[in-house]
Amino acid sequence: MQHHDHDEHAPGDGGSGPVGAPAVAVADAEAALVEHYPHLVRLAYLVLPAEMGRHRRVLAAHRAVQRALPRGARRRRSRAVPSSGPRGGAADRAYGEVRAAVLRGALRQARQAPRAGRAGEARRRGRRLRPGLPLVWGLRLFPSAAGPEEAALDRELANLSPGGRAAFVLRHLEGLSEPDVRALLHAAGDADAQAACAAAHRLGRERDGASALLASAEFDSHAVQTRPTDLLRRRALARTAMLAAGALLLALVAVPLTGDGTSGPGTEPVAGPAAPGREGPVGARIAPAELRRTPAEYWADTSRVDFGAWPARGDRTGDAALLGRALDAWAVAGAGDKGSGTGEDGDVRVAVTPGTSAAAPPDPPQLLFAGEVEGAAVVLLHDGRRLARYTEGPDASRPMLTIARADDADVTTAAAVVVHRTATSLRYLTAPWIAGTATLDLLDPDGAPERLARSEAGVTGSLPVPRAGGCTRRPVLWLRSSERIVESHAFLVTDLGEVTPAHLTYTPPPESGQPARAPREAVSAEARRVWARGACALGDLRDSGVRAVYNWEFGRQELPRGAGRAAWVCRRTDTWAGRASVSVRFLPPAREVSDPGREVAVAEDTALCSRFGQHLVARTTWRAPDDEPYLLVAGSREVTGLRVTGEVRAARDGRYLAVPLDGDDTPSGTRVTARLTDGTTLRPLP
Repeated sequence: MQHHDHDEHAPGDGGSGPVGAPAVAVADAEAALVEHYPHLVRLAYLVLPAEMGRHRRVLAAHRAVQRALPRGARRRRSRAVPSSGPRGGAADRAYGEVRAAVLRGALRQARQAPRAGRAGEARRRGRRLRPGLPLVWGLRLFPSAAGPEEAALDRELANLSPGGRAAFVLRHLEGLSEPDVRALLHAAGDADAQAACAAAHRLGRERDGASALLASAEFDSHAVQTRPTDLLRRRALARTAMLAAGALLLALVAVPLTGDGTSGPGTEPVAGPAAPGREGPVGARIAPAELRRTPAEYWADTSRVDFGAWPARGDRTGDAALLGRALDAWAVAGAGDKGSGTGEDGDVRVAVTPGTSAAAPPDPPQLLFAGEVEGAAVVLLHDGRRLARYTEGPDASRPMLTIARADDADVTTAAAVVVHRTATSLRYLTAPWIAGTATLDLLDPDGAPERLARSEAGVTGSLPVPRAGGCTRRPVLWLRSSERIVESHAFLVTDLGEVTPAHLTYTPPPESGQPARAPREAVSAEARRVWARGACALGDLRDSGVRAVYNWEFGRQELPRGAGRAAWVCRRTDTWAGRASVSVRFLPPAREVSDPGREVAVAEDTALCSRFGQHLVARTTWRAPDDEPYLLVAGSREVTGLRVTGEVRAARDGRYLAVPLDGDDTPSGTRVTARLTDGTTLRPLP
């Protein structure tokens, strides 16, 4: 159901529209609000910023809708806003009036809400917001979480301005035309409706299926789940409040009834002791007491499920001396920042992943972990963009500081951190939203995951590190997210020598006549069979700042002479620094599940094999079982024809081509051209 209406003035503001505009009765507005309440709440929820947290965002959405009724008996509508329906009747006008008021209220709250950045300041600003009905005590409310596509859209919406979010929602949820969206934004008080529409249009081009995603359970703030707040923390706060009230009463009794409240003659302010860690060789330091700490249950009440939602864990989170040494190590490393690499700063060895700055954080970072792991003291810090892991070994070896990028992490790429590493083994620290951990061998596609134990702080049991130069086993970490944030979501990550493991995904080949498929988790039997043949090549990606590795099976080709079916796979490697590389492999039938096939093309710094580069064609030579050579060509979903010119000539409609050759190699000067559905042409990767 779509609605097409707006209102320039929010109901309840006491104003009136132009003389002669149709009037809206309060009873009609109330009927429209009640009838469309779930839809209006969804609209408000999507406009509100993710930084509010899901609980506050739900309440604010309901508040915006419940405050949308006009105050007077009847209300004049403005001609500046189009009608909400083809007939422009009373019901359409009433819905338009209410929707405009909801939009205005949501935009007002969005502009008042704290922006992403310093969490402490955001919480202080959030507390200054005027409370309103509805209020909920003792419970946390949040919509049912959906899949990674919905979570990714929510992150992308969070990067838009409130007006940009409103424009995107009005276009893709309400189905309004762009002129209608601009008119409604202008009427709702947005100062730059043109820029908001432009930003929404850019996101709409990048995000396929936006309407279905916006209509998903991820954004249904009308049908919500409930959880209790932190019961122990709530009880402690109640006790603290009672003790504070008693202390205040005693203080009031003890106050003398005379005097002006000033200090006596000759008194001077007495300075407290200097904060530990504030003095040092490079000037001011951040004190351990200033480290930010996230509440234990915050991860279940926010739509930004990343490192910022991690609580501080470990048995040494109160060790100010250890935390001070970790902060000092980062400050000293930052003072001599030379960019990526490994070096020595004073008594600490420093390693910086590619594309990462070692500069000390300007504000207090967030404490994620401080504890003992295999006899080593480990501190893990997060400054919003980077992770810093400080390790003091159990022997006399010098401490180690490793700094890695972690910006724009999500539920999968912020799911685990390598908290301790030796030459032969490693242990992970898992995110608080991880409900299950296991391990499996990527070279054994039929093997079942084996349960991996975790400590109360989230540290896993030991996992082997793949041996350099060998490829007999490729252990990966199997993780399952809690149903409190997403339903039935299991995924794979693997160690590539970094602080964070790399996320592994798989995109199956397209079906005839069907739209392109989105990447999915590499846990299915089909995905694991493809990944088994590329597992050994993962060793080439070590220590290069890899964030995620995608296997896109863009084609399955029937081979000549009844030789079976071959797969064409594009492996895309994305780094935290934003650079990417692709490798195209031809995988004919093989006796060994780990047979890597043949690499037929590579490219660096490219958008290919992503949603921004979905067109691909590749070629290779191949010998049939009877030793006859062929030129094989395969294209992606929108390839409709292939042509070979030069010394070898052939043409065929469709995505696949097999041409017999006279010699062992393709003759020089042979060119391959693919034709796409829109008539444009495409050449194979070199």
